[in-house]
Amino acid sequence: MPIDLYYLEASAPCRSVMMTAKMVGVELNLKKTDVMAGDNMKPEYIKMNPQHNIPTIDDDGFYLNESRAICAYLVNKYGKDDTLYPKDPKVRALVDQRLYFDMGVFYHRFGLVYYPVMLKGATKIDESAMKDLEGALDFLETFLGQNKYAACDHLTIADLSLVASASTFLATNKTIFDKHPKIQSWLETCKAEITDYEETNNRGAEAFGQWAGAALSKLESA
Repeated sequence: MPIDLYYLEASAPCRSVMMTAKMVGVELNLKKTDVMAGDNMKPEYIKMNPQHNIPTIDDDGFYLNESRAICAYLVNKYGKDDTLYPKDPKVRALVDQRLYFDMGVFYHRFGLVYYPVMLKGATKIDESAMKDLEGALDFLETFLGQNKYAACDHLTIADLSLVASASTFLATNKTIFDKHPKIQSWLETCKAEITDYEETNNRGAEAFGQWAGAALSKLESA
């Protein structure tokens, strides 16, 4: 049976789950969940996920939210091998570290720059937040100087999560990685290896970019 995924295509965390599912051959039953319209606040949704965020999966009555946990679960349960989430303790620890980095630093700092404008009516970009985001880009550039991929010498769920974020950044700001050649090269490498990349990630990233662009254009004309 396919796994129900409650999602929005523009959401980077949702797209990391979509990429992981495709890579391990899991069929998803996509259930659009418009958080702006309050779909996530309906009683039946909160019963599955009291945090009422996206993504959430329903795997035959097993409910799980938080994208990085979902990605790990999909590989652990359905992966033909452990390539995407290696069982070796040291390699897995590095994958986990990069996942936490994506959640707590990389994507988080991006949100602190752009979400106030997109969601809260801010009239200018916070320059301090932008500086912090640039620091996060430097961190990833450093990680990619140690390995070809985010955590080791092959693609893992750390890459899928970070690619979902990085492609969102790029769709929002086409010059954001101009000073980070290793990120640019890594992105292109991952795009070529991720199954059905256009469908599972790029289309949603571009949708986010259009949404962000509409909000940012108002700043430019103010």
